[in-house]
Amino acid sequence: MKSSLVRRGGLLAAVVASVVLAGAAPASAAPGDGSAYGVKVDVKLLGQNAVKAGPFAAANTAGPTSSSLAKVDLPGILTAGAINTEAKQDENSGAVTAKASTADVALPLLKTALGNVGIKLVEAVCTATQKGVEGSTKLVGANLGSVGAVDATPAANTQIKVGLGGLNVATIILNEQVKNKDGSLTVNAVHVRLLGEGLKALGSGDVIVSSATCGPAAPPMPLASGAGLWIGLGLLGAVAVPVGTRILRRRSAQA
Repeated sequence: MKSSLVRRGGLLAAVVASVVLAGAAPASAAPGDGSAYGVKVDVKLLGQNAVKAGPFAAANTAGPTSSSLAKVDLPGILTAGAINTEAKQDENSGAVTAKASTADVALPLLKTALGNVGIKLVEAVCTATQKGVEGSTKLVGANLGSVGAVDATPAANTQIKVGLGGLNVATIILNEQVKNKDGSLTVNAVHVRLLGEGLKALGSGDVIVSSATCGPAAPPMPLASGAGLWIGLGLLGAVAVPVGTRILRRRSAQA
């Protein structure tokens, strides 16, 4: 009888232990993800062949976590100087940061409609923490031809319509922020959308300069390591001790 009670008590403790460990495990073991690139082009200009190029200087939290490129030259579409990108995860906090900066950007594809368009520095940043996901854009020395100067830190999804011959031929989106279905956020610092191929159109397609994407932050403290392990063991001990006490009391009564 005594050994039976002990075995039952030990089995109960094991069951309780498994329940505690299961309940304390993080909801998701997948780490946060992030990515960035400097330039991506997918356009078909009027009367010309389609051009698909990039993403240039791509970085990802899975590696490479940083990248750089000296320059990009796509005649008639875009030129750019140095590109620097990074996408990193902090293993302690679970936070994810993605960043892309592109220097000395010129957009000759808009010259017919706006004149000379140039930006000294185009930067996109996306950060995911336990509080949520947010992004921002910084433009240094931005001049959009006949549109003129624009804000250095434009509001999210600022749109500028580009007209030619009375038609809307393109849209420039500054600080474009796209909330993806998986909970991640994509920040495109500058996104030029060409709207069609009519007689007075520039062409069709998209040009993106400086893009950063980050997903929800990863769990900050996995149970299997560090302080998380001690918390789990503490919870297990708090449950197991009363079970052991009951077994001892039953043995004393039998004696």
